[in-house]
Amino acid sequence: MRFKSKSMKKYAIGSDIGGSHISCAVIDLEKKSLLRQSLRTQKVNNHAPADKILRDWCMALNRTMGLVSKNDLAGIGFAMPGPFNYPEGIALFTGTNAKYEKLFNIHVADELSKRLDLSPDRIRFINDATAFAVGEAWIGKAAKAARSLSVTLGTGFGSAFIEKGLPVVEREDVPEKGCFWHLPFKNGIADDYFSTRWFVKRYFETTGQINGEVKDIAEKAFSDKAVKAVFDEFGTHFGFFLGPWLEKFDAGILVIGGNISSAYPLFGKSFETSLTGQGLKTVIAISELMEDSAIAGSARLFDESYWLKVKPLLSKM
Repeated sequence: MRFKSKSMKKYAIGSDIGGSHISCAVIDLEKKSLLRQSLRTQKVNNHAPADKILRDWCMALNRTMGLVSKNDLAGIGFAMPGPFNYPEGIALFTGTNAKYEKLFNIHVADELSKRLDLSPDRIRFINDATAFAVGEAWIGKAAKAARSLSVTLGTGFGSAFIEKGLPVVEREDVPEKGCFWHLPFKNGIADDYFSTRWFVKRYFETTGQINGEVKDIAEKAFSDKAVKAVFDEFGTHFGFFLGPWLEKFDAGILVIGGNISSAYPLFGKSFETSLTGQGLKTVIAISELMEDSAIAGSARLFDESYWLKVKPLLSKM
């Protein structure tokens, strides 16, 4: 099956670059919908040589591109983790990031342009957590909210503030760069406490056992009160940290995504109690789109009126 449009450049491909895979799909820009049958995923070894990483990305992208005429394709957007030079498409990953370090200082836009036979101006990049937030505000849970805060809880702590569909990255009511991961919290930074590694560390401190998956730890929480207490602690900390920013930004809704969001039944009560104790009544929603939000958010870069507004913000992410 091949998608055809009556108007030129109706479609864009959105892609989400994860730590171990790439997922991509065709987005109908006019209907604001992801064409489910176009979704492709490819496993990627993030420690592989640069050429292998790029080839694996292109393997998935070419399969999706084959479903759209080039005349109908506006371009390909990438939801890319940082550090990354988003305006120019240059990777800044180093060994300290523990992923994609072989891409360091490579002009990813140029390399993909050659491999995909697309002009460089038809390849655009945005921070992955920001893409998720943009997608949620465009077609997801935050679509009806004037202001929203979206967070992703997983290997790292992603976040973005959105007002009228656009990321807010530089204003007095949001933190520096419009995100949380680097902010001081307790004995470290927010990323230390609201990510998988906090659960792994706290689970070990509580039980003396090693388990690297929050999903596995969550299963034990239903029968072990000590493990359940770990999730209660997480929720209380999370509410204590987010509360002041939700109030300051006057967010109409908080959208939570990422792998850890599936454990919300375990930490949601303590989280909501913490917010209520601060006098907050923010609407809380668990993302239904999840990765699809980031795919949609990256594809939206090819809505040209939107692109003109978001392009100046990319260098500040």
